[in-house]
Amino acid sequence: MQRNLKIDFHTHIISEDFLNLAEKYGDDRWPILEKTCDCGANIMIKGKKFREITNQAWDTEERLKDMEKEGIDIQVLSPIPVTFSYWSVPEQGLEMARSQNDFIASIVNEHPTKFIGLGTVPLQDVDLAIKEMERVVKELGLKGIQIGSNVNGKNLDDESLDLFFKAAHERNVPLFVHPWETLGGERMPRHNFMYMVGMPSETALAAGSIIMSGMLDKYPNLKICFAHGGGALPYLLPRMDKGWNVWPQIQKTEKPPSHYAKQLYFDSLVYDERNLQLMIERFGIDQIIAGSDYPFLLREIPSGKVVDQLTNLTDTEKAKIHGLNASSFLSLQVKQYQ
Repeated sequence: MQRNLKIDFHTHIISEDFLNLAEKYGDDRWPILEKTCDCGANIMIKGKKFREITNQAWDTEERLKDMEKEGIDIQVLSPIPVTFSYWSVPEQGLEMARSQNDFIASIVNEHPTKFIGLGTVPLQDVDLAIKEMERVVKELGLKGIQIGSNVNGKNLDDESLDLFFKAAHERNVPLFVHPWETLGGERMPRHNFMYMVGMPSETALAAGSIIMSGMLDKYPNLKICFAHGGGALPYLLPRMDKGWNVWPQIQKTEKPPSHYAKQLYFDSLVYDERNLQLMIERFGIDQIIAGSDYPFLLREIPSGKVVDQLTNLTDTEKAKIHGLNASSFLSLQVKQYQ
């Protein structure tokens, strides 16, 4: 019996020779990579350590060893979200995006059966973002775009971003939304709450903004996947439905929020089978994609572990979450990866 294809949709990568725009432009807000040893580095912002990373974040051979050990056939590579840098001058943001996109494309080209790439764009300038999205897909051959959950405090349903989503819809470019610059950030430093509370809350706000905006009525074939199981969204959907019903003046959609949640995709990174079961009930089995957040400390090992822990799923349903749903979302020709 052939083993099911396993795709880890949510993984991050950074170049060991990461572009140093802080030095180039004399602006310490840019993230830079400071190696601490061959096995690790710190991402630094404004002279302070933002986070520690291991060489798994850039060493392809280490990554391939982990994939072999954990039974993962394909990783989908995306940038580390702190590098979005939407605050920057758009042309400088484009420089950062192009550097990362070229790097990810080089890794995919080197190992075309093991890696799939998602690019990034300077979303603070929609025209530049659309042009880079086209280059990413047409010239580099990457399969989609990773975007942040807000753009300089603007939610994703802000009118200034509409043309970007329209372009993604018309060009059939999948989008992966990852939290960054989380709401309430000034209250999050203690207990590492940015990662445990801030990111799930931020993701729910981003998803809720798209659901409530009418965007999915206007662009019904738009493909959007949200990280971390949609954050708090599965739990909040009934409250959103209630609000939609009792405040008709806020209604911008034809149907209640829970209807549109079933048009979105979500990774499976929720750690607990009861949480995954709730996601299945709220979104549907076809909308959930296995993803681990490799190579960070909060990652699931292996990707899709919680899927296999949910004993009421059939083999067919598990196969969908482990790989088939990602294949559909990214419009893959699966045979070329087997």
